[in-house]
Amino acid sequence: MKAPLFEETLPGGAMWSMIIPRRRLVRLTALDVGANLSALLYNARQPLDRLNIPDTLKALHTAKLTRGHILMSDMGHALASIVEDTLGWHDPLGGHSTAEHIRAKYGEHGYQDYRNDWYRNAHDHFLVELGKHGLGLRDIVANVNFFSKVAVDDDGRLHFVADHCSSGTAVTLRTEMDVLLVLSNTPHPLAPAGKYPRAAVKIEIEPADPPDADDLCRNFRPECARTLALTQRLSI
Repeated sequence: MKAPLFEETLPGGAMWSMIIPRRRLVRLTALDVGANLSALLYNARQPLDRLNIPDTLKALHTAKLTRGHILMSDMGHALASIVEDTLGWHDPLGGHSTAEHIRAKYGEHGYQDYRNDWYRNAHDHFLVELGKHGLGLRDIVANVNFFSKVAVDDDGRLHFVADHCSSGTAVTLRTEMDVLLVLSNTPHPLAPAGKYPRAAVKIEIEPADPPDADDLCRNFRPECARTLALTQRLSI
């Protein structure tokens, strides 16, 4: 990447949101082992058009997310394409943590007693960040968990893969429209109990070139070319 237009480090337990213009690269880098970054994406101009995980996975014929994949919306638009990935597997199945998950696994660690060292959860983070943009509980949908892996066994049970993410792992998104990106740097809901994770993640944003005819994401599947063509109409 070139010198970023924006750069910020998101500590473990922190939340973040931003409206990111079309044609930007958003690079997310795990600065510590075991990072998990729960993410939601919305069409910033029409938030009813938001990330649709089931449609994304069906169109891509996959149960994981990695380079070449496009995150698609309810209306068949391309929100963001995954243009680089050093990990190879990001979880779209496991959902996000709640206050109940956190208490059950890590114990009671509330703000009144621990102040800024209290244990946060993704659900409450999503509510706070969405509220800043006029959205709320009904707008929380199935999310992506960047840097985490969940495998499915022959009986359909989900299994969290520990130690999947190492320090320095990075994934880069290219925004295909003006996108509201909401992030929660909190534990994966299926992560084993133990010490509350505090892995930091760096966020970098820079300009991106439009996808050309040879673009990997455009050519990954026919559905990808169609969603990019449909999304192009929004900018005319």
